[in-house]
Amino acid sequence: MAGVEAPCALIVMGVSGSGKSTVAEALGERLGWRFEDGDSFHPASNVEKMRAGHPLTDEDRWPWLNAIADEIARVCGRGEHVIIACSALKHTYRDVLLRGRDDVRFVFLRGTKELIAARLAQRKGHFMPPELLTSQFNTLEPPEASEHVITVSIDESVEAIVDGVVRQLRLVADKRKAIEPEVAKPKVLP
Repeated sequence: MAGVEAPCALIVMGVSGSGKSTVAEALGERLGWRFEDGDSFHPASNVEKMRAGHPLTDEDRWPWLNAIADEIARVCGRGEHVIIACSALKHTYRDVLLRGRDDVRFVFLRGTKELIAARLAQRKGHFMPPELLTSQFNTLEPPEASEHVITVSIDESVEAIVDGVVRQLRLVADKRKAIEPEVAKPKVLP
């Protein structure tokens, strides 16, 4: 299989409840890359606002997006790799995350509002209440091909989603480790 140079960062994006953290963590395990949950970059004021059921404004998001972009720049500057779960719902947000880089790829987890609402209703202990899902879909500007995006449907198993992403990346990976999707061992999820 012909491969391409591995991006230094993958940003797994989508609305709340689409499986960003789960898929990003599984991708990290498959590729041997570090996983970071974008939620951990939110200032406490954003978390409290969402916990109270209030959607974030763009002004709330800029410091959060810049903190993630700073981490991407740091990791890429050191020649490392990272996978970050981050909603990245608007084109302008993705522009902030990229900062003009061409060595970062987005993985868009696409799903219906009904499927995601059902998942959110079963989720316990997360600060994003299910009532904010409508505002997430209203904000979502699906990424375009020019944004270096891989789009996958979330109506498959985590393993199938990861397989699809790895296959679409067509990685040779870095000089330390080749990634061959055809022989990658499947992860068994509970």
